[in-house]
Amino acid sequence: MNNNSLKIYIAAPYSADTEEERRKNTEAVINIALVLFQKGHFPYIPHLTHWVDKRAKETKVVMEWEDYMKWHRSWLEACDAFLYLNSSKGADLELQIAKNLGKLIFYSINDVSMVQNDMEKESASIFK
Repeated sequence: MNNNSLKIYIAAPYSADTEEERRKNTEAVINIALVLFQKGHFPYIPHLTHWVDKRAKETKVVMEWEDYMKWHRSWLEACDAFLYLNSSKGADLELQIAKNLGKLIFYSINDVSMVQNDMEKESASIFK
């Protein structure tokens, strides 16, 4: 990992009334994660537990909201930074945790700087 690259936890609304809305919320965060990756960072996408939740329901494994928050907290602790995109019960709780942990906090994807990744540096030096 490049010294300037950050592991960034993305917080945004997930919960919704329908499966379709939850899937759209998940896809929106994946899109943001792809932008972060293109900027040279390594995003953590808690919304990907959407698929875990779907499988848990299919296999009758009981997973409560609190279980997912516990799961996400361990990854939030491991990240360097926190991107807060919009308010929700979970995102607001995660924002408070990020503040308590002293994480670098961004409120917009535009606030996250682009960094040159190691592969770009390596290929740039090869072609000199």
